[in-house]
Amino acid sequence: MSTVVAPLTYGGSITLWAHMAQASNVVLEKHDHYQKQTQRNRLYIHGANGKLMLTVPVKHLGKKGHQNYNDVHIDNQFSWQAQHWKSLEAAYRSSPYFEFYEDDIAFLYKERFTNLYAFNNAFFQIIKNLIGLSIPLTFTKSYEKEVTHQDLRPLQEVKRNGEELTLKYTQVFDDKNGFIPDLSVLDLLFNMGPESLQALKNCALPKKL
Repeated sequence: MSTVVAPLTYGGSITLWAHMAQASNVVLEKHDHYQKQTQRNRLYIHGANGKLMLTVPVKHLGKKGHQNYNDVHIDNQFSWQAQHWKSLEAAYRSSPYFEFYEDDIAFLYKERFTNLYAFNNAFFQIIKNLIGLSIPLTFTKSYEKEVTHQDLRPLQEVKRNGEELTLKYTQVFDDKNGFIPDLSVLDLLFNMGPESLQALKNCALPKKL
């Protein structure tokens, strides 16, 4: 059991949540720079045709330099919330626990959010409560490139050279597509329900992020 510094991503991967579930304290990063092509605004689910990526559109500064993550605004000229919810329904409507959690999750796609960090934080808090994860939670006060605690921030990268989490369970479309590892924690929640937390606590964590 240790303290971990974790990124605040769109939903968060199963690997990220497994590390947090097995930690004694979680410190969420709040002061890093926003980078494109990360899980800050990307979520991966298991759809009928395989792995599906959902992306929150954001407003970019262009060539004006680095933008703080908590200053990034969502581009709501696109109907991304309706599209994402439709994709989630199509993927998980037939899963064992979708109907138990859909009202809580649907709120995130009905409430209008303008700030990406605020949206991800709201998402995190709802998932944390649904899973039943009760550990001390704080936020970083400034950005530090090197941290003294275990650094989980690399897990937000889409392309990384880490090891795969060894946590398997029954997925809705695994008879068609096979098992797809390390999707959004929503995939675990909709398929395992109340057993999700224990599964996260008991799985073997990858040694290399």
